[in-house]
Amino acid sequence: MRPGTFNDKILYLRLQDKDKEAFIKAYDLYLDSIYRFIFFKVGSKEEAEDLTSSVFLKTWDYIQTNKLKEFKTLKSLLYKVARNTVIDYYRKQNQRQEISLDQGEEMTIDIVDEKADPVGAFELASDFESLEKKLSELKDEYREIILLKYVDELSIAEIANVLNKSQGNVRVLIFRAVNALKKVAAAKQKK
Repeated sequence: MRPGTFNDKILYLRLQDKDKEAFIKAYDLYLDSIYRFIFFKVGSKEEAEDLTSSVFLKTWDYIQTNKLKEFKTLKSLLYKVARNTVIDYYRKQNQRQEISLDQGEEMTIDIVDEKADPVGAFELASDFESLEKKLSELKDEYREIILLKYVDELSIAEIANVLNKSQGNVRVLIFRAVNALKKVAAAKQKK
């Protein structure tokens, strides 16, 4: 099942009835896109994994409190929760003191995902790295709108819902963000 299909709407209706099976399907359906959205915002694989888990837990709590009807689509709810989770993460980061536990020895553990396609993973990582470098030069608002529209493929209405903006405002932001990204890409090519 692909996000945004007819089955997605059925899944959303089932979630309104607090159907656990539907939530498991929603998790499978949106896990990768929510993770990608968060990863581009925090830049750390481990933090993105933790925050993605948190998003789905918060979403389930949201469903349990009957607040699901405030959203038009499941996708917009998940991205709204993801966005707020990232904001909370950065607020906590600003308040937290870092304490190093370094003892002069670096310990790494390699975990191999046997289902992963190594060539595909390399190409995807390379694309992410290239996009991440260009996006990092944009202001946060433009970076976020580009991720939501072009990477995560949210509709204008869904983005407006996630950002609490009008659809017209979202269209203007997308236009400005794309122009800013074009300028960054053109400047990179001149170098």
